[in-house]
Amino acid sequence: MVVEGKVQGVWFRAWTEKAANRHGLAGWVRNRSDGTVEAVFSGPPDSIETMLTDCRDGPPLAQVTGLHVTDCDAPGTKGFQIRPDG
Repeated sequence: MVVEGKVQGVWFRAWTEKAANRHGLAGWVRNRSDGTVEAVFSGPPDSIETMLTDCRDGPPLAQVTGLHVTDCDAPGTKGFQIRPDG
């Protein structure tokens, strides 16, 4: 998933990590150099759908203007991680 809008400098990554853990998802999130946030989720399909719905709003200071979702291979990680900027 790639999230567009005012999504950097508003705690989007930390919020995503907490929400993913709450939903029991594995994966990662990172800031991208183009100002977007990228995340990969792995887990039960209904939990992923709920997480994507949550990401359309994001944390209180975020202003999400776009959410682009693509299928990919499972991230191969345990738990959920905030990764270095990419």
